[in-house]
Amino acid sequence: MIEEKKSSDIHLRPRFYIELDETQDELLSKFKANLKDGDCKYCSKIIDGHIVIDVPQEEDHFWSPQLNIEVEKIDNEKAVVKGLFGPKPQVWTFFMFIHFGVAVAFFGFLILWYVRWTLKESTTFPMIMTIALPVFWVILYVLGQIGKKTGHQQMDELHDFMMKTLEK
Repeated sequence: MIEEKKSSDIHLRPRFYIELDETQDELLSKFKANLKDGDCKYCSKIIDGHIVIDVPQEEDHFWSPQLNIEVEKIDNEKAVVKGLFGPKPQVWTFFMFIHFGVAVAFFGFLILWYVRWTLKESTTFPMIMTIALPVFWVILYVLGQIGKKTGHQQMDELHDFMMKTLEK
């Protein structure tokens, strides 16, 4: 029986950790064999101890998840499988770019609000923006959660594929 330790479900990028009584090479060879099998529908890349598994091209959409697996050696007889579900790197980078832009704009408008207030000028626009940007942040978070739910079935499929591979 494989015991899996998961991180909290509130994360946009869920993580898990599985300790196994197999060597790193044995685990990697299982993944290589299973992913190169003609019946395997998943796209993948294997580099050293790192495995990236994507959903098939025909099922791929904006919110499709990607499974990143790191197989690390503990000792000569044990290894650990660390996994991370998340959006494709392009989607994640785009979301982080927007978050960074909103953060910079928030502090910029907060400073503008203070400067205009000290100069006894109109503070209406900076005040509106300082209030609107955190609301926009919440909207981004909700969109991320909707995206996570949209790709949840594919995430379950990737997880099941990984567990079947480990149990072989």
